[in-house]
Amino acid sequence: MEQPSLPTEVILQASQKSLGNVYLDWVPQPGAYLNLEGQTYTVLERRHRYQFKAGRYRLHKIAIYVQSSACPEERSLVDGRWVMGDASCQYNARSELLRCAVNAFGPCQGCQFYTPRDSRSPLG
Repeated sequence: MEQPSLPTEVILQASQKSLGNVYLDWVPQPGAYLNLEGQTYTVLERRHRYQFKAGRYRLHKIAIYVQSSACPEERSLVDGRWVMGDASCQYNARSELLRCAVNAFGPCQGCQFYTPRDSRSPLG
C-alpha cells in the first residue's frame, strides 16, 4: 500500500522564515538541493513532526531547513566535488553547506578577509 505524500514545510535557516508547504515525491536529505520557485536551496536539516491521534503517534508533517545555494560563480571544484565559495582563500571551509569561517553568507568577491591559501599547507 503506497503511503500518501505528506506536506513538507520549507524553512529558511537564517531567518526561520517559512517558504511554504510543498508535496515532494522524494525524501530530502541534508546536502541535497531543492528547487523552489526558481531558487535553488541546500537542505541543511530534516525534522519530522508527529501528531497523537487514535492512541498513537503518526507522522503528520516534515520540515526541512534550507539555505540559499551559492550561484555557480560562488562555487569551486575541489577534489572532484563542488564546494561553496572561493577555495583559494585560507578561510574557505571546503564544504557544500558552509562557505567560510569569517564570511559565511558571502559573497566571496571583494571580501575584506580574503587571504590566499598557502600552497605548502597540508590543506592547501
